Amino acid sequence: MANILFLTLASMEDIFQRGIYTDLIRAIADKGHNVYVVAPRQRRSGLPTAVSIYGNIHVLKVMTGNITKVGLVEKGLATLRIESNYENAIRDHFNDVKFDMIMYSTPPITFERIVRHLKKKHNAKTYLVLKDIFPQNAVDIGLMRKKGLMWKYFRRRERTLYQLSDVIGCMSPANMNYVLKHNPDISRDKVEIFPNAINPIPRFAKNKNSMLLSKYNIPENSVLFVYGGNLGKPQGIDFLIEVIDNFHQVDNSFLMIVGSGTEYPKLDRHIRSTKPVNVALHNYLPKAEYDELLRSADVGLIFLDPRFTIPNFPSRLTAYMESSIPVLAATDVNTDLKDVLIESESGFWSVSGDLNSFLNNARRLAQDQELRLKMGLNGRIYLEEHYDVTKTVEILLKHL
Repeated sequence: MANILFLTLASMEDIFQRGIYTDLIRAIADKGHNVYVVAPRQRRSGLPTAVSIYGNIHVLKVMTGNITKVGLVEKGLATLRIESNYENAIRDHFNDVKFDMIMYSTPPITFERIVRHLKKKHNAKTYLVLKDIFPQNAVDIGLMRKKGLMWKYFRRRERTLYQLSDVIGCMSPANMNYVLKHNPDISRDKVEIFPNAINPIPRFAKNKNSMLLSKYNIPENSVLFVYGGNLGKPQGIDFLIEVIDNFHQVDNSFLMIVGSGTEYPKLDRHIRSTKPVNVALHNYLPKAEYDELLRSADVGLIFLDPRFTIPNFPSRLTAYMESSIPVLAATDVNTDLKDVLIESESGFWSVSGDLNSFLNNARRLAQDQELRLKMGLNGRIYLEEHYDVTKTVEILLKHL
């Protein structure tokens, strides 16, 4: 039985909620290991630092500054302080625990001091779960100047974190190849595929929830397209606005957007101004309602900014595949998400900005129920074969 420390910026207020990190933590614990999670509790919650214990899962929720839904300056300052917040909290609450593995996810890339200290203190294996290639992603979408002072600072910290990590788990082959190409000092042997994965719920028969659809004024006989997730600069919101303005061209269809982020106000203003008849925007749905919405959906949407040179791999793909709905994606050309959709025959892809291609793909899905059902089933089968958390746990634990 091992003691595994997991440092993350993901919220862990409900360890039993379904998600890529909570599912992973529970799956490790199910193998008999002790998992010690350190996660933020943002200042706006008004809640203090505290430890919660669920069997062999210990969750240390650390009071930090606000790091989501705030301006870049506040987010940046709070992120830089998190390492010290975590160090103090671990010393206060987990000081008597001997860790066998230290696992940490990006963002942020600013954990190298705490990782170095704990690695030396415990002689522990270090495992980086790479979900975010920063600062290059910020450069790609114009939030940071390459070779500038901020870039140099964060790039140095990124390299240090890579060097400290015994293993770097990448979301996809394109991610892995990117890391190796742009960091030639990293040994190929320390980099592996560690995909976004979940514990899939049992398959279910597709069934529209009339009460839920009525609650959100979604016509029950329409083909329901759903986008769920972050609404920030990485999603390329200008193209999403183009899609909204032209979605009336997709007959008998309805577009439901559920999400929050820095670009939500812009999207909200546009929709209030133009009043599209077959589009709705909501900044929040209870998790149970959102899951039920996906059960009633016909197509799941993914958007990424076309300027990305790093191969992002959105985790919401797993939610769509789990719900057996086809995926309609508009992204940059570098992500291998498009390759997965082609290989699995579970959806269609367009380059972000190509409105005609996107609308043609949307119309194909809207007009052909048999195609939707076939692609949805293909995606579900692919999820079970490639993105089941029980398999990713095996990848991780072989390093102990």
